[in-house]
Amino acid sequence: MDKIKKISNATNLKYLAIALMFLDHIHEMFAFMGAPMWLTMIGRLVFPIFLFLAADSFHYTHDRKAYMKRLLFMFWFMSIGNTIVGSIFHNGDVGLMNNAFSTFLVTGIYICSWDLLFKGLRDKSKDEILKGIGLFLLPIILAIPTLILASMLTGGGLHPVVLRLLALVTIMIPSIITVEGSFLLVILGLLFYIFREHRNIQLVVLAVISLIFYLIDPVDVQWMMVFAAIPMYFYNGERGSGNKNFFYIFYPAHIYLLWILASLFR
Repeated sequence: MDKIKKISNATNLKYLAIALMFLDHIHEMFAFMGAPMWLTMIGRLVFPIFLFLAADSFHYTHDRKAYMKRLLFMFWFMSIGNTIVGSIFHNGDVGLMNNAFSTFLVTGIYICSWDLLFKGLRDKSKDEILKGIGLFLLPIILAIPTLILASMLTGGGLHPVVLRLLALVTIMIPSIITVEGSFLLVILGLLFYIFREHRNIQLVVLAVISLIFYLIDPVDVQWMMVFAAIPMYFYNGERGSGNKNFFYIFYPAHIYLLWILASLFR
């Protein structure tokens, strides 16, 4: 058991998630060519693993502001990239909407909000409590202009160029309704952070959120993310020697490569 735990550091889990993510996106892009369903089924493990690792990253990072800025930049980069690549290359009825950074960013906002509220209540600091409440409300408030812009998109009567600009602005606003995978994943990431020192509770949280996904839509395979509990259980808390910037490069690169290849086979 100890030998297995030593293997399961953050680098191992990250590369496992990246490999499963690649297979998942093969199904997403090439389902029309008969890519098997099991590719996306095992891909359901990806988000929980990354959110699990992000909980540790937010706790141990020496510069949380820089971390959040990097997530925000990548969120904007993917939003713009999706618009450009998706307008040039077309993949039938499939929309290029992949942007996991939206989920990680909003999760990070709520983690920061939690820390401010916790510290404010502990130290009886009104300023910290107010900042925490402000951060908590931010993704909710930002959903309002997103909804307004979305209603303008469906209203009609606007020039196509204006419509494209509105669409771009809409997807570049981080809010509770623009996260990939639903807001339930943000809750999952926050709870992973809150209970980061209690592995068994983290596994229970994963099981509960997976059950909620199943109850919402039994046909959807998102509930299969519960099996991420297996690699999570064997995580030993060590970082490993992996390149921390690899994901930031690989994620957009493989999505756009697969999307372009799929469009060429249409």
